Amino acid sequence: MKSKILFAVIMGVITTGIISFSLLAFNLGFSERFLGIWLKSWFKGYLIVIPIILIVGPQVQKAVNWALNEKTK
Repeated sequence: MKSKILFAVIMGVITTGIISFSLLAFNLGFSERFLGIWLKSWFKGYLIVIPIILIVGPQVQKAVNWALNEKTK
């Protein structure tokens, strides 16, 4: 369980950081307020994604395992 939580924390930091930065840069461009807006968006996204990774992740893994097992038979 510890490894799943650590995975969610690390993956959440990386994915929310990249996505929030990219979307803000594309949609708003860079300005003097960019850093503050980005950090706020990153934090909110991070709070949302961690429970999703922990709850949805195992279901996605089951679906992937099922799909791969079905295709190899």
